[in-house]
Amino acid sequence: MTALREFYDYEARLRCSTSAFLCFHSVRAFFYMLSGFGWIFYPFCPCGFPFYLIFGIIGSMKVLLYLEGKSVLEKSGIGRALQHQMHALDLAGIPYTTDVLGDYDVVHINTYGPRSLLLLHAAKRRNKKVIMHGHSTKEDFENSFIGSNLFAPLFGKYLTHMYKKADFIITPSEYSKQLIQSYGVTTPMVAVSNGIDLPKYKKDARKEEVFKKYFKIEEGQKVVVCAGLYFRRKGIEDFVEVARRMPDVRFIWLGSINLWLIPRKIRRLVLFDHPDNVEFPGYFKGAVFQGAMSGADAFFFPSYEETEGIVVLEALASEQNVVLRDIPVYQGWVDDRSAELCHNVDEFVQSLRNILDKKVDKREAGYQVAKSRSIDDVSGQLVEAYQTVLEM
Repeated sequence: MTALREFYDYEARLRCSTSAFLCFHSVRAFFYMLSGFGWIFYPFCPCGFPFYLIFGIIGSMKVLLYLEGKSVLEKSGIGRALQHQMHALDLAGIPYTTDVLGDYDVVHINTYGPRSLLLLHAAKRRNKKVIMHGHSTKEDFENSFIGSNLFAPLFGKYLTHMYKKADFIITPSEYSKQLIQSYGVTTPMVAVSNGIDLPKYKKDARKEEVFKKYFKIEEGQKVVVCAGLYFRRKGIEDFVEVARRMPDVRFIWLGSINLWLIPRKIRRLVLFDHPDNVEFPGYFKGAVFQGAMSGADAFFFPSYEETEGIVVLEALASEQNVVLRDIPVYQGWVDDRSAELCHNVDEFVQSLRNILDKKVDKREAGYQVAKSRSIDDVSGQLVEAYQTVLEM
């Protein structure tokens, strides 16, 4: 009860002056926009974001996992990363709970909204250890929402403040670790993959049949899939252009976001400015999604910027041929033996043609990459990180 009271006491102190109040609600309104609640509903939601807390115990240690804005983030890589963390804790034998009134020794914050910031400061005031998960960078905030490029420098400073205040940072890749350090952050940091649940994405003929029936895929029809939010950063424009050059192939983009949060050009692209062989059916999970990852003819992910790319791990674990943009985040774990690495539309088209014509097959090598980042390995690394923080 004490933890909850102090958490809200801290929020109350932020409101004590008119200027602080306006600043606080300006920031909150901005993050509401990002989380898909919409500007219209913000005045009627004074309580702020929904938040979800999970406790785990390692011996006498309690760990609080914190996620803000679940309604939107569960469809993103961060949302799936939290599920992987929960699974990893299960494998490590660490129980967790959603009891917000409990005490904790370590808080593991996955998000960056106002309540995440409040929790960080409240935990520090109570001398609790704080782990920030470095899912986000200034670079992967750019080319996403309306105004994201304008706000990116400010967002970078905001992230830097949170990362500097933490006692420890866990980030998904060596690349994201280097980016965060380039902001001047000297907080101890370790790169731990988000991990992948190999059995969940094991090739399954029944799931593939569910996928094919749902999308009415005919025998012999070639299908290429992608998964992600409708962001320019994700390479959605190149996805459509490649499809335009391959009219004999179906291209299906799995994922969604509130269309009023993305720039007009991308919104038009999704709604109608694309060829007939491109489909944007929305967000899927379960058998349809897992069946798509293994049952399609190729997974095409032309993203310009990632901190790891959970969907890439999911595709590799599905024993799928993968076509990626050659960007720094893949260095050291994905190479041209395990995936097709391309630089432009022409190369994307050629790589996909080679896969569809069965001239290239890198599925086995790709699966070995996924095995190296299995949830089993990640669970042990997370426990080590928690223990390191407690010993600091």
